[in-house]
Amino acid sequence: MTKLTYDDIFKDLVKSAFDGKLEQKIKKLEKQGDKHIQEYINYATGGGDSDKVIFKIRDCDLDCGCNDPGCQVSCLMGAIERDEEGKVVIRSGDCNDCGECVNVCQHDCLIDKKEFIPLVEVLKDRKVPVYAIIAPAFIGQFGSEVTPGKMRAALKRLGFYGMVEVALFADILTFREALEFDAHVRKEGDFVLTSMCCPMWVSMVKKVYKQLAPHITPSVSPMVACGRGVKKLHPDAKVVFIGPCIAKKAEAKEPDVRDAVDVVITFKELRQIFEAVGINPAEMEEDEKEHSSTGGRIYARTGGVSKAVADTLKRIRPDKPIQIKAVQAHGVKECRKMLQDALEGKISANFYEGMGCVGGCVGGPHVLIDPAQGTDLVNDYGEEALSLTPADNKYVLTLLKSLGFDDIEDLFDEEKAKIFSRSFNQQPE
Repeated sequence: MTKLTYDDIFKDLVKSAFDGKLEQKIKKLEKQGDKHIQEYINYATGGGDSDKVIFKIRDCDLDCGCNDPGCQVSCLMGAIERDEEGKVVIRSGDCNDCGECVNVCQHDCLIDKKEFIPLVEVLKDRKVPVYAIIAPAFIGQFGSEVTPGKMRAALKRLGFYGMVEVALFADILTFREALEFDAHVRKEGDFVLTSMCCPMWVSMVKKVYKQLAPHITPSVSPMVACGRGVKKLHPDAKVVFIGPCIAKKAEAKEPDVRDAVDVVITFKELRQIFEAVGINPAEMEEDEKEHSSTGGRIYARTGGVSKAVADTLKRIRPDKPIQIKAVQAHGVKECRKMLQDALEGKISANFYEGMGCVGGCVGGPHVLIDPAQGTDLVNDYGEEALSLTPADNKYVLTLLKSLGFDDIEDLFDEEKAKIFSRSFNQQPE
């Protein structure tokens, strides 16, 4: 077994790609590695099945320190089992690409594909504008000194044309969620399921709780909304999403939304990229741009979507007799229980928010800080916003006009709002 880890190989290849020596590095690695190193190289450079994210590169006969493999124990969707020979098997139909199995695998037998290296030449030649869109959970992940402005500057140093906070488009979707609630929750017993932002939650409903699919609000995720928004304003651009979530790599490949985002990288991968090329975001100059509202910023933590939509509904529909009565779940186990309770009519809420990771996005598999600390920092960042809701945010309202929306009610217009719409009733499993 090679002494180099999958992450080591990725960092080496990133540096070599920026130095213009990728092929030489690959040949050198192949000479010093074991029989599996070619697979590490393949997946570290974006190879393999284009629609898959998680790969088992070899049968694991190594001790995980327990009777059952750690990957099997970590998979609460029941997608990992042992075959007759005791080998680990991933049932792709049940897998929701959460990446927990990758996180707990101590031996790099299970890995997630990296998508960044094929982008390096595009970043280097700068002929095509490449925009980084960064998830709301980013605040504090790269150190307390790394402000949004410094992160933007660091990404530009890397070769990106600019950085957009996905929280801005979370603000736009907050409007849509509030309008959806207003239209569909008219009496006691009516309810909607949100967090379109979490692919694990959506996958869980589609695969396990199909009866509830009609209650999912028909909006794309903030990632997809942001990617499409950037491409509408800059048709020649490529878009790279940066976040804490491995499952976003799978979401970006789904047929009905794959136009939005070209590459997904995680916070962990971005840190490795910065280290490989010698960029320290904390040392960058400030480069401030747009300003999201409190609501968009707190999408990153459990309960954030509920609060954002509830506050916005009160702002735009203050006289609505039925306001939001929310219930939240975080982590796969809690989410499954809440959905089962919803099916059985055991909950009286009218707004269900689910996040696949404990704590929400701040607890994603590739976060860099403790989820509790991440939650505190997200809350602090939310409190720093100049506006509580998108209805009071001049930057969001200006952005909407740039995208062709003259009024927030246009977000409920079927034709105008196509870039933010998605049907979950007809999604393939």
